[in-house]
Amino acid sequence: MKRLKINFEKIEAVVISHDHWDHTGGLWKLLKKRRGLRVYACPGFNQGFKNKVKQLQGVLIEADTYLEIDQNISVTGEIPGEYKGSYMPEQALMVKTGIGITVITGCSHPGIVTMVKKVIEFFPHQPISTVFGGFHLVDRDSQTIQSILSSMKEMGVEKVGPTHCSGRESQKIFKRNYGNNFVPIKAGKILEI
Repeated sequence: MKRLKINFEKIEAVVISHDHWDHTGGLWKLLKKRRGLRVYACPGFNQGFKNKVKQLQGVLIEADTYLEIDQNISVTGEIPGEYKGSYMPEQALMVKTGIGITVITGCSHPGIVTMVKKVIEFFPHQPISTVFGGFHLVDRDSQTIQSILSSMKEMGVEKVGPTHCSGRESQKIFKRNYGNNFVPIKAGKILEI
């Protein structure tokens, strides 16, 4: 954030997708700089996370279902997922734009198809313009990835940007199938939606 010259004082809220260290680790330093910052999380996050947010004077907002953060910005609320045999709740950020809904995921532990279906429940008459973030397909075979890709196309997902936990194989498959509608995303990239 320092390299990108982001003004910490202008940050109004943070949305945490799920309770994994690589998605929450930077939050603690941010909360030390920005007391009173709103932190949107799932009710199913561990108590240690919740206690630390409060300890650092963050305002914890637990979304169990759809919750509007600001005009045109909302979260899905908690969607049940699993990671290594344990319960892993997760939420996605949704931004309503002039061309449809942009969905931003963390790792999609509930399954990327499940998460997109949840968004469609909230916005049944809006196209899904872009889905980017982790699709959690790193250990999936190409046939499974192709099936998930087909489901996303059937749901009308126009553009995709699978990141980190999606795996290189899935990124190749999505890029091949989505062509110019594949959005390459790396840390620090600024996207205009």
